[in-house]
Formats: sequence, structure tokens, C-alpha cells
Amino acid sequence: MNKPNYAERRLRVRATLDFLLNDWLKVGELCARPRFADHSTGTFGAVLDTAEKIAKDKYAPFNRLVDLQEPHFDGEKVILPQATHDAWAAYAGSGMLAAAQDYEWGGMQLPYTVEASANAIFSMASVSISWAMLTVGNANLIMVHGTEMQKQVFAKNEFAGRWMGTMCLSEPQAGSSLSDVATRAEPDDENDPLGPRYRLTGNKMWISGGEHEITENIVHLVLAKIPDSEGKLIPGTRGISLFIVPKKVVDTNGELTGERNDVALAGLNHKCGWRGTTNALLNFGEGKFKPGGKAGAVGYLVGKPGDGLRCMFHMMNEARIGVGLAATMLGMAGYEASLDYAKQRAQGRPITTGGKAVEQKPIPIIEHADIKRMLLAQKAYCEGALALELYCARLVDETHTGEGEALADAKLLLEVLTPIAKSWPSEWCLEANSLAIQIHGGYGYTRDFPVEQYWRDNRLNMIHEGTHGIQALDLLGRKVVMDGGKGLTLLATRMNDTIMRAMHVPALADHAQALARALQRVGGATKAAWSTGIPTEALANATPYLQAFGHTVLAWIWLDVTLTFSDHPHPSPLPEGEGTRTRHDAFIEGKRAAMRYFFHYELPKIDAWLAPVSSRDMTCANISIDSF
Repeated sequence: MNKPNYAERRLRVRATLDFLLNDWLKVGELCARPRFADHSTGTFGAVLDTAEKIAKDKYAPFNRLVDLQEPHFDGEKVILPQATHDAWAAYAGSGMLAAAQDYEWGGMQLPYTVEASANAIFSMASVSISWAMLTVGNANLIMVHGTEMQKQVFAKNEFAGRWMGTMCLSEPQAGSSLSDVATRAEPDDENDPLGPRYRLTGNKMWISGGEHEITENIVHLVLAKIPDSEGKLIPGTRGISLFIVPKKVVDTNGELTGERNDVALAGLNHKCGWRGTTNALLNFGEGKFKPGGKAGAVGYLVGKPGDGLRCMFHMMNEARIGVGLAATMLGMAGYEASLDYAKQRAQGRPITTGGKAVEQKPIPIIEHADIKRMLLAQKAYCEGALALELYCARLVDETHTGEGEALADAKLLLEVLTPIAKSWPSEWCLEANSLAIQIHGGYGYTRDFPVEQYWRDNRLNMIHEGTHGIQALDLLGRKVVMDGGKGLTLLATRMNDTIMRAMHVPALADHAQALARALQRVGGATKAAWSTGIPTEALANATPYLQAFGHTVLAWIWLDVTLTFSDHPHPSPLPEGEGTRTRHDAFIEGKRAAMRYFFHYELPKIDAWLAPVSSRDMTCANISIDSF
């Protein structure tokens, strides 16, 4: 077989990004706002050009290398391939860590939508190398909740790429159950210029980027509980506070003091995927290091005591969109690989010949209907998910620079859509990776082709930053019923606007009616689930509800995206040149076909998912443990 056409893959993905940004989301309109006044669609394009070059040179060639040479501890430090160090240096050097920050912080004041698009390019090249998301999220949290000194010392050095950041939530005995956090924070010095100082003791698990030598320091954001006057920890989430705990002690000028903080590596987790990223178990305050001659890891309070979870959610929600985007681009990478393979792999003969005309040459497998089905499913999942993530990123920009009702609406829509933005791509773009393996046949199951790695890398995203079950409980238990269902009503209004526009386009009218029926079913199931007011009944089938809700949202996204071609029949996502018009036509027809696939093959699934939700079926909830 011929070598994969990486240039053609990049062209296709870039064309989709440009179309979604410029034609659908109209990011150029943001340049009319004071914060983005120095920019244009040209500068946005230049940012993506830079991302593509770095991804092509520093990320993509080493994706398999970092999978095979996973991090290891040599007894003194964690060793990573040089390629990871080089990729970080290139990424930090490009200014992308501070892309959305103010000029005074070394930033470019880019819209988050453009930053997310650039990060999509890095994630597709190598998600296992592209782990800047946590550092940016860490610094952004400090910018919102930290003191001026904490911003200058910690956030600024993270934005510069000098230090990296983590989030330390889970503990060995408490994964998603944060109310059971047992890490303690004892007051140490209330007058430290870096903030109220505490000494932390405890253990944290599943810490991505928890230990390495890529940067000179690591800034851990740690959830811990401050004991009461009797030395007891307050039960539940009320007692949780948030602390900045650097790996190495620093002074108020952001310089290392030479002391190692009492944060020790307890072990590395060896994962199915994302093997190029360190994932650590950390011990805080075990006494291996004693900064200032005392045991306990030095930590600085962020925000108010007991306000830790609220502060941390700023980073967690941002990370959830980032996880959804990473899942999307892993799916996209698999789709592009399987598309290349299907065009080159010859096997079988046309059905019109009975498949037995041996005198005919085998045909490329892409000519078989079932291969087209699997490719179209991947395209519908991944391009739809990319549109969803960028739509959410555009809402983030509205929360930062919008005004009045638009600002309030953006915040409310983000509340409702965040569980979908995290969970839907992590499930269905994983399915896309599975289909990519299937198209490759037995080859897809080997390491001779990249699709098995894409699947392994993507499998983590259904767990990352809150499992499906957690997202489902958040959606049905809180998001759609908060404020009397105000968020759900607003989302339904946005969907109905799209439906009414599509009703006037003959080719889309049937799809508009199908979406209207789906939206009505979701609304009815929501009311039925809560009709008794008993949470155990309402939430017994929260995950099927999440799946149906997500599919309805994606159907809306696809319909709205496709409407763009009615408004602008000749979008310009592709460079000019020979055959441009033919490529434009194929580009548009591909999007329309993906939309039709989603409505014909995927949207009908919601009836099966919503049936147990509406009836409050307790089959799963009521089965006795002994029955298993």
C-alpha cells in the first residue's frame, strides 16, 4: 500500500475548521469587540497555520514513540522522551499557553474559540504529547480566584511555559466522591505574602503531569480539608478548600529557593492509552522532604476556606470541554486514517457481478456500501462533535466579552451543554475509533497501523474529568431542572429557531420535523422522570437520558451547520486552485450526507433510550446484589 497522505488529511481537517469558524460561527464578528480589535480572520488563520506547523514537526512524528516509550522512574526522576520536551518548548515558545490572556500577561488576547481550534490541531497530531490543557486551566483558575501575588508568581510562570500545572482531586479511597477527600491542611503561617500558608498531608491519585522534568517546577492545585477547632475534618464538601502546592518552594519573585517541597512521587500509573503523559500517585507531607525544617507540604490557600470545590469547578468545567475536544480529534485522526486506508485497500468485487467475477480486479474497499456506512458514521460523529465543542468555545467567548442578555444566556447554555460537550464525544468518537479499526480489518488490530493506539488513547476520555454516570447525574439531576428548567427552555428555544429556519428549506424540512419530535420526546421524558419527585426514580436511568439528550443536541448541531450552505451556498474553506469548485461541491455534499446519516441512523435511537427514563424503570436500580 501507498504511504498515508498526511498532507491531504491536514487539508481536509483544516477546511472543516475554517468552515466552522468563519462560515458557521462567524468568529470574525468578534473582532468588533474591544478585546479582539487588533485581530482579523487573517490573524486567526495565521494562528492555525502556526499550530499546524508545530504539530506537523514536533507532535505527529513522535506519536507512536511516546506510546512505546512510556514514562518511567529511574530512582531519582521521571524520564520522558526528548520529543516530549521539544514539543513543550515549541508549544510554549509559540505563545499558545497564554493565547487568550491579556497582553500585559504575555498573551495574544485571542478568542477562546480560536485557541480551542489550535489545540484541536495539536490533539489530532498527538494527544499523548499535547497535555498543556491542565497547565492553562490551572493558571486560568488562579487568575480568577488567586491573589495578585499568586497570579504574578504562579499563573504568569505557567503562561510563560516555565512551569507546568496539575489538578489534584481524587484520592485512592475517593475517586469521584470528593466529599470523602481526607487530605488535611493545617495552618502554618497566616502572614506569608503568597497567601495564607498551610501544611498539607495526604495522598492524591490519577494526577496527570504529576511528576516530570520537562519544566523546572510543577504547580499543583490540591483539594484538602482544614480541620476545625477540635482537629476534626468537616464531613461532606463544605470543608473542602483549595491550595497551591508547588513541587519546589518559590519566593515572591517567582524564583526557586532551592528547597524541595514535601511532595513525593509514590508511583506511576501504567495506562492503556495516553501513555506519553505521566500519571502519578503523589504523597503530600510524608516527611521525605522538609521545607523550612518541618514536615508537611507547603500550600497557599486559594480563595476562602471551604470554597475549594467552587473554585476548582472553574478548572474542571474548562477541562471537560478540553477532554471532549481531545476525544473528538482522536476520533478524527482515526477517521482520516481509515479513509486513506479504504481508498487504497483493494478487496472484493462489485455486488452487481455477484462478487464472484474473478476476472475483474478487486475494487478499493471504499466502494463497498458497508465501508461507506462506517466512514459516514465516523464523519458524522467526529465532525458533529467538533462543531459542538467549537460552539461551546464560542459560548465561553460570549461569557468573557458579551453583555446583558447575551452574556446571561451564554452562561446558562454552557451549564446545560458542558456534560454533553464532555461525554458525547468521549463515547461516540470512541465508537468512531472502533469503526476505524474495523475498516482496517486484522491490520487495524496490530501496531503496524495507528488506529489501535487512537482507540486506546480515546478510551480514557469516558472516565477523564467525570465519568459518564457523573455527567448523567449532573445533567438530569441538576442542569435541566435548575431555576425551574430555565436552561433547558433556553436550549429548546435555540433548537426551535433552527427548526423554523430549516422548515423553509425543502431539502431540510423533514429533518426539521424529526428534530422537533425528538425535542418534544426529551422534554416529555424529563417531566416524566421527575413526575414523582423521587430522585432515586428520576435518576435511575440518567445515563440513557444523557445519551438521548446528547443525540438530540448533535442532531440540532448538524441541522444548524447544514443550514449554513443555504445561507452561503459557496463557503470558502478551501484554497483556490485547480479543481477548487469540484472540491467545494464535494465538501458541501460530504457535510450534507453526514447530516442525513445522523438523522436517519442515529436520531431514531433516542426512543429506545428514553423509554426506561419516561417509565422510571427500576430494573437496574432494584436488582439485588446477590443476583449478580
